[in-house]
Amino acid sequence: MQVTELTNLAIDLIDVRKTYNRRIEALRGVNIQVGRGEVFGLLGPNGAGKSTLVKIMMTLVRPNAAIGTVLGRPLGNRKKRAQMGFLPEQTRFPAFLTGEQVLNYYGALAEVPRNVRLQRTSELLGRVGLSQWARTRVGQYSKGMARRLGLAQALINDPELLILDEPTDGLDPIGRREVRTLLTELKRAGKTIFLNSHLLSEVETICDRVAILHRGLVARQGRLSELTENTMSYEIVAHGNFNAAGERIKKIGASIDGERIVIPGGKPEEVNNLIDALRAAGCLIESVNPRRVSLEDVFVEIIGEERARTAARPIGQGGEKA
Repeated sequence: MQVTELTNLAIDLIDVRKTYNRRIEALRGVNIQVGRGEVFGLLGPNGAGKSTLVKIMMTLVRPNAAIGTVLGRPLGNRKKRAQMGFLPEQTRFPAFLTGEQVLNYYGALAEVPRNVRLQRTSELLGRVGLSQWARTRVGQYSKGMARRLGLAQALINDPELLILDEPTDGLDPIGRREVRTLLTELKRAGKTIFLNSHLLSEVETICDRVAILHRGLVARQGRLSELTENTMSYEIVAHGNFNAAGERIKKIGASIDGERIVIPGGKPEEVNNLIDALRAAGCLIESVNPRRVSLEDVFVEIIGEERARTAARPIGQGGEKA
């Protein structure tokens, strides 16, 4: 009998909780949804619970509570687990094995047929730039090379869902770019990618949506455009006396910094009206530039707000003990 999948989401987690040693709350009710074919970024400061959440999805850590599905079936479903690829935060392989032996071994564990895994081993070593080190023992690999091999290992079973914990850790800028290119190719092939990374510029480049985790809870989740939608502004660089346009500058809430006028909100009609007023006052317009804050700015602001909220909360109402 064919079993229907419970959801069309690749990951649908509700109220995930994990407490270590009966007192350290790593996760306090996390809700995360990831669509199929999506690149999803998980962000958060150190100790936020990111790696714990990843390990729960991979059934390496048992949660205290969790409702949800991965690839349409309940957490831990063996059949769906075989359709997942995983790169842990730390890459460790037996030092006496060569790169191609590692991929062959993990392919066998994933029950990939021998002829298929031999072909994939060669292809994947080429895709991660390790072809010339295929028969070199892993003990002689640098940290970056081991990381590349770990990514190839996560792909050996041609997974539907790829879960990556800090995939570019230890890589140089060229290596990071190559990994981003590979992930973009995998997305085009219809793979779902769950990416845990502290490199915000990397997440901003390749992710469709993100969740920001703080103290075991999701502080914010959504598309990058949604997280930054209220941060748009325009900067006008002009020369001359702004006094004649002072009323309009004040009316739209703009600020003056030397020869720069910053208009919050990003409404083009207000920008055009101000330009007209500046020109009427005899000012010379040098440039008009739209500006949007980076994901890093949004991240810092959200985490700062959450920390301030936590610090202000009385003990006994979710605040931390002194």
